Amino acid sequence: IMKMSKHFQKEYKRLYLELAALCENEEGAGDAFSFARSKEILAAIELQHEISESLSGADAIDEDGECEYKSTINPSIKGSYTGISVQDTWEEQEEYLREEKIGKYENHYIQRFEGSKGIVEIWKLSGQDVLTILLPKLKKKFETVKNLKDPRLAADVTKKDIVKYGIQIR
Repeated sequence: IMKMSKHFQKEYKRLYLELAALCENEEGAGDAFSFARSKEILAAIELQHEISESLSGADAIDEDGECEYKSTINPSIKGSYTGISVQDTWEEQEEYLREEKIGKYENHYIQRFEGSKGIVEIWKLSGQDVLTILLPKLKKKFETVKNLKDPRLAADVTKKDIVKYGIQIR
């Protein structure tokens, strides 16, 4: 347990409220502390993208349109695609993945954060390449996930996948 000094407490609270006000009021970027929103905002700044106004759907807008961000704090880069709604049939599932969830974004950016150093690497993959990587993984899990308490799909774009299909930006 860490005992926080009065200075730390006061300064942390001030910075927290200042950052919250900056994101919500001045820029319309929403709640900076909601899930990975602060990482999305930092990535958009680093990549010179526009941040999405909504916390659902696209994370940002790049030169090609809406794009998807994934981030990790793991020592090895990866992109986790989680909480994917399950459709009734694999055909419907694949269409959903292609048209609404993954393939609708031309570009996917995967960032690795290292503690307080911030972003230490960024990779860019096409939506088509992400589908090529994830469709077989998700298809394997499709039938079994329906019987789970939380029937949602998830799969990772691994470092091996990223290096094979991606372009390192940083």
